[in-house]
Amino acid sequence: MQQFDLSDDQRQIQEMAQKFTADAITPFAAEWDEKHIFPKETIQQAAELGFGSIYVSEESGGIGLGRLEAALIMEAMAYGCPSTSAFISIHNMASWMIDRFGSQDLKEKYLPSLIPMERIASYCLTEPSSGSDAAALKTKAVRDGDHYVVSGSKAFISGGGENEIYVTMVRTGDEGPKGISCLVIEKDMPGVSFGANEKKLGWHSQPTAQVNFDEVRVPVSNRVGGEGEGFRIAMMGLDGGRLNIGACSLGGAQRCLDEAINYTKERKQFGKAIVDFQNTQFMLADMETELQAARYLLYVAAAKVTANAPDKSKFAAMAKRLATDTGSSVVDRALQLHGGYGYLQDYPIERFWRDLRVHSILEGTNQVMRMIVGRELTRQ
Repeated sequence: MQQFDLSDDQRQIQEMAQKFTADAITPFAAEWDEKHIFPKETIQQAAELGFGSIYVSEESGGIGLGRLEAALIMEAMAYGCPSTSAFISIHNMASWMIDRFGSQDLKEKYLPSLIPMERIASYCLTEPSSGSDAAALKTKAVRDGDHYVVSGSKAFISGGGENEIYVTMVRTGDEGPKGISCLVIEKDMPGVSFGANEKKLGWHSQPTAQVNFDEVRVPVSNRVGGEGEGFRIAMMGLDGGRLNIGACSLGGAQRCLDEAINYTKERKQFGKAIVDFQNTQFMLADMETELQAARYLLYVAAAKVTANAPDKSKFAAMAKRLATDTGSSVVDRALQLHGGYGYLQDYPIERFWRDLRVHSILEGTNQVMRMIVGRELTRQ
């Protein structure tokens, strides 16, 4: 059984994240959603537990855990609020990119404030005209002495306008993926501006905005990795991001399954509890089965990314696709089991239904996940 079970250390990490969620996230998440509150203090409390630097190396001051441990933490926090958990995931991805590929000077410049989330990082890849075709990005960085001059825009940026650090993919060379580099750009650099906060279906506890660069002078020393390595770095970051967003779907769906079980035990129709109807039990059984299947594929994929296995990207794509599609399906059925009450904001289901919908779009759409898997299969 040990091969398929969590270790004692992993269970302790999971339990710590679950306790933090129960105390600091779950009781307040509905208000954050309703009033569009960005819970920065709560996020910084999570960082005190190491959740702002989950897979930043211990040498750099992080807690140096693997991707499975990160998934357990994200899943646990999403049980309370998928939006807040996903926001913390994005910060982790950006911080890891600096730690993994940045120079020692760059790490010393940014990680001491990113690890405690005194400053929070965004990941900037998508553009208004470049979504799934990320390699077609047009934000330009022209070398001028010891600086790059950056012009362009990034779209749908979590933390846009609020966060202090933007790990940004820019074009320093020819068209295509080999012409892309990665720069760390600060909010206060002259020429950086932001669009209005987007009005979204879900994810109300975090700001999302366009980020604009108008001839922003960025030191060459702020480049992450070598010139032309940005796309490879971005894709490696997304392997972990896809696992985390899948884990957020698992956590949100688990919450809604638990809510549905409790509700159908209490709600009576035709003289007996809804849970006693065979149709209800069949629905719950399918929800549990599908959720567990998605969970264990995601855990396997996380182990592969940690081990840098040759098929890690294929497994990350499969796990992200299955976990996010399954998560949305489970939440939808949980809402159905609540009947009309599931549609009301008095119950948490509708919030999770809204929050999880975007997970099949971001970190690579689920159609792109199928492309990745299909290409790997036909390449063999």
